[in-house]
Amino acid sequence: MNTDHSFGSYSLTVDDTVFAMVSDGELYLRACEQSAQYCVKHPPVWLTYKKCGRSVTLNYYRVDESLWRNQLKLVRLSKYSLDAALKEKSTRNTRERLKDLPNMSFHLEAILGEVGIKDVRALRILGAKMCWLRLRQQNCLVTEKILFMLEGAIIGIHEAALPVARRQELAEHGLTLLRRNRSFLRNLSNLALQTTNLWQ
Repeated sequence: MNTDHSFGSYSLTVDDTVFAMVSDGELYLRACEQSAQYCVKHPPVWLTYKKCGRSVTLNYYRVDESLWRNQLKLVRLSKYSLDAALKEKSTRNTRERLKDLPNMSFHLEAILGEVGIKDVRALRILGAKMCWLRLRQQNCLVTEKILFMLEGAIIGIHEAALPVARRQELAEHGLTLLRRNRSFLRNLSNLALQTTNLWQ
């Protein structure tokens, strides 16, 4: 494993393939479809850097204290990151525009770009679930239908033609994420109420 310097950070590479970054003493793993479930359960902090005075988000999530304590899970997620990076490298010469895919409107292409997903390769490497999670974090109004559209775009069909079993799986994923968000907001509201009561 080697290290290279980029974006003011250090990248960790295997066979010249970047799968992790170190920035300000924190380790960030490359996000991929296989790590989507972990990121749903543990809302990620994404690696960002400044470019021309504005923040740019990269597809790398921070390894937190709980993950450092779980070495088996950390190794497994690191392997997912490396495997996805190697897969991306092997398809680098087949770069396509998002707008050329089914279900892909100009607006959807634009909001994907805002969260760092700028081409077909990135969309396929991350997978529909991870891409939708990124969009939800940016905008809570992103609907479940967008999740279906992303999945259809990846496999090359209209979202209405997705197999029923796959739609159900994706819907359950979206529902799980929404429940976690509602639970977080309830806890935040309760904490705010308790804090207010202390000052009365």
